[in-house]
Amino acid sequence: MGKLSWFWQSRNKNKSSEDKKQAEGSDRRRLLQALSAMVGGGALASISPPAEAKDSSELPPPKRALTGRDAAGKSVFKSFEVTSKVVEIDSNPGLTFYELYMTEGVPQLTGLEPDPMLKGTVAFPGPGGTMFRLISYPPRRPEGWKPPAGVTFKSALQEMSEKVPRMGDHFDLSAPGMHTSDTIDYGVVVRGEMTLELDDGQLVHLRQGDCIVQNGTRHRWRNPLPEPCLMAFISVGGKRG
Repeated sequence: MGKLSWFWQSRNKNKSSEDKKQAEGSDRRRLLQALSAMVGGGALASISPPAEAKDSSELPPPKRALTGRDAAGKSVFKSFEVTSKVVEIDSNPGLTFYELYMTEGVPQLTGLEPDPMLKGTVAFPGPGGTMFRLISYPPRRPEGWKPPAGVTFKSALQEMSEKVPRMGDHFDLSAPGMHTSDTIDYGVVVRGEMTLELDDGQLVHLRQGDCIVQNGTRHRWRNPLPEPCLMAFISVGGKRG
């Protein structure tokens, strides 16, 4: 901390009062970033002042532009609206799956394919298949928050499996939130922030624009902020070696 203090003081030396204020603001941000890095990215969440949790319903649902071809073979927009498959998990208010598109095997690319989400959805694709989805995670729960009456961990997983077939089967009953799938998952934080935890307890703090590549590994997500987090995922089905 001595080096950080010396850096801060030396930058402000011989500056005007206005320049000092601007420099202090800039250096304060650098100091917070440094502290965050020292503790694995969790500092900013832990020292942020408490704020009222936002309801994800206040945010506009994301739209999906779906393209195809017309009878003449020219590219056209088949739709530009909220996906036909939106899944809300009642046992965990605010958790919403926007199921955008999925493929099996090698896509034919005729442009005449119907929207696959009209048939329903799956938890994860089989080998060679793909799944594209957005997930809106609820805000960090305030102290003392309790799930809806009658909800248990098992009943929550059952609801998830009913709405996103077999999704609950991928979760570890001995460690709530931990789950694994036979996929490579490409993920990006679209809005908000998220903490990713792995088997060894190691954490990484993801901010808007940060990306992850999940190689079929066991993991858990936690939203550190009192506002929803929106993440995009593309899952590619694989096989265990």
